[in-house]
Amino acid sequence: MDADHQQPTSTFDDIETNVGLSLQPSMSEFEGGSFRDRSARVLVHNDRVFRLLTTDAQTAWEQASRTPFFQALMTAGRIVSTHELPRDEIAAMRLPCESSAVLAHARVPFVSYPYEWSFGMLQRAALLHLEILTEALGAGLILKDASPYNVMFCGANPVFIDVGSFVPHAPGEPWAAYRQFCELMLFPLLLQAHRHVDLQPILRGELEGISARQFLKWLSWRDLFRPGVFTHGWLQVALDRPSQSATTSTVSDLQASGFGTELILRNLSGLKRLIERLKWKPAETRWTDYRTALPHVVEDTAAKTEFVRSVSSSRRWSLVWDLGCNDGAFARIAAEYAETVVAMDSDHGCIERLYRSLSDVDDRTTAPSAILPLCVNVANLSPAMGWRGRERKRLEERGRPELVLCLGLIHHLVIGHNIPLPEVVDWLASLGGEVVIEFPSKQDAMVQRLLRNKRDQYEDYSLEQLEASLMPCFEIRQRASLPSGQRTLLHAVPKFAARGTER
Repeated sequence: MDADHQQPTSTFDDIETNVGLSLQPSMSEFEGGSFRDRSARVLVHNDRVFRLLTTDAQTAWEQASRTPFFQALMTAGRIVSTHELPRDEIAAMRLPCESSAVLAHARVPFVSYPYEWSFGMLQRAALLHLEILTEALGAGLILKDASPYNVMFCGANPVFIDVGSFVPHAPGEPWAAYRQFCELMLFPLLLQAHRHVDLQPILRGELEGISARQFLKWLSWRDLFRPGVFTHGWLQVALDRPSQSATTSTVSDLQASGFGTELILRNLSGLKRLIERLKWKPAETRWTDYRTALPHVVEDTAAKTEFVRSVSSSRRWSLVWDLGCNDGAFARIAAEYAETVVAMDSDHGCIERLYRSLSDVDDRTTAPSAILPLCVNVANLSPAMGWRGRERKRLEERGRPELVLCLGLIHHLVIGHNIPLPEVVDWLASLGGEVVIEFPSKQDAMVQRLLRNKRDQYEDYSLEQLEASLMPCFEIRQRASLPSGQRTLLHAVPKFAARGTER
């Protein structure tokens, strides 16, 4: 912040009310979802991430950060790397409000949300919560919430980011966040494992998770005999008495009845065993063996691999997107030359298999993978969500890619989803990075399959139209015809470096 524009001290509520006025510093932005925890709000300032603590939150931080388990988990990368700023550095930052202490967090490479994760990713996030909570209880602490949004993924590895969740554990106090854990993690995992109900649309449609009553509506009476369903689902509904007095506190009742640490630990141990044993086998789809089942794909693989490697190896990339990544073969190539590769596909099974392969490697090595797999439908991207659309950001707002791989995808967008070809190119241009596009002609076998039960209204779908649409924004650097004879690869570079930020 400029020295001539020092901001007056203000409360968080004042700042939120006066967004866009002089009370909010131009170089700083409170994270949209952090208002839910007033004691430990998150601030992005000069591209760094800080957490502003109240007096009570600072006391909890000091207790947690000095424990051996916290330091060990932070060293292992399971809790985000965090340190407290000295007072002189805080004063130099000229923050918009008073705070008892300020923490600095390491930035995660790319922000993702639970409704973009695969089954295995949510499972790992749930187990990380249980592990951390178990360790915390042994040190006289507890987690005051249990939201998967408190976890981010660095490659295939989950990292707990909400250090403000640690609070002292009072004797006899229950785990108040148990219901939240069930609604946002356990119930979606059980539905995926037992009923093959994809968790992404559930969590995208219900940011607060699904209640026990909603959960049971998905099940048959036979499912009550499955491990965990009766204990954590049916009993919650049975104990949730509508006639309970409005002046009665469930937490106080449990505390008064002697709900001690041992009971919580037994519950955590049972939850851990339950979640570890959950299995989900993705159904076979036409994309499962896509690279080996179709002759033209097999024929083109070597040439496509050489082209992608040629572009990827031209420089070191900070962020690469692989759209329609399938098994991640090309994401792996890009990852050799990139800090982070976000590999996206709408097929949950593809992303789950990719995640399993990446997490298996990470379990055996010390260096985490650069690839973050996400369940994303390019034709229906993750929107801004939550309170005033500020809590969860649009996909494009979380980091602009320097390179986008768009392989085996454009015909699905134009013909499969009826998106005009110039619209697809316009969106790619808005991202601001270089692009590698694979274009199959209308004679291609997959395009013919997409057109089989449709009237051909796609006059805009041609290589000539693609190149014409690219011309205003991009310069085509490389072209290659693939051996199958019906597919062309293009490498296009933005004509204007600032194009992505101007749009």
